[in-house]
Amino acid sequence: MLSRTIRRSILDTRVPTSALPPTFLLPNRARYFNSTTQHVDTPPESIYISQLATSPPAEAAETVTPVRRPIRPKVPLPPAPISEPVALDASVKELLPLLAAQPSHYISAHIHAKPYLVTAGDTVRLPFHMPGVVPGDVLRLNRASSLGSRDYTLKGTPYLDERIFECRARVMGTEAEPMRTKEKKKRRNRRINTVKSKHKFTILRIAELKINSLEDIEGSGTESV
Repeated sequence: MLSRTIRRSILDTRVPTSALPPTFLLPNRARYFNSTTQHVDTPPESIYISQLATSPPAEAAETVTPVRRPIRPKVPLPPAPISEPVALDASVKELLPLLAAQPSHYISAHIHAKPYLVTAGDTVRLPFHMPGVVPGDVLRLNRASSLGSRDYTLKGTPYLDERIFECRARVMGTEAEPMRTKEKKKRRNRRINTVKSKHKFTILRIAELKINSLEDIEGSGTESV
């Protein structure tokens, strides 16, 4: 009986919640006990089913698309050597004597797939060292894309027939540029790499440029280069 009386008196003297100070004035521990927990309802199963239906399969996600490499332009290959004499076009037969009659011919000769517009007596400085040649060698340039004079121009597709012309060049020698020294260094790296380079060039002189006649073209076969 006594315990019930004490318990009832304690419940009557309890301070109501409205009389407490605001939550932001309470210490952290009191604020934690007075705060209410937030309940989040779980979504229904239909949502999970719709998500699974719209999500892509695992195999499609793991597939890797191939990377397309840039397409490099193709360099035209030189034509195959002539096994049998090919008949010339009627327009070439008509205008070739007129082209040969005019002096000061020029030719666009190709050396290692690079064109060089030259005439007889010109000096060509190739931007590389041509292997297998020594000073005094005579080379025949049998790859040309155009041949012309003051009033006429003969163009090939992509190269001219090598029986139409004879262009010969003499190897004069080689030249070398001064030694170049370049220092290469990366950021946040104390190592300095020193690179030395000294490029060599081959010098050619166009010794002969001749246009053959129709009788020589039709009666000649292939010529060894």
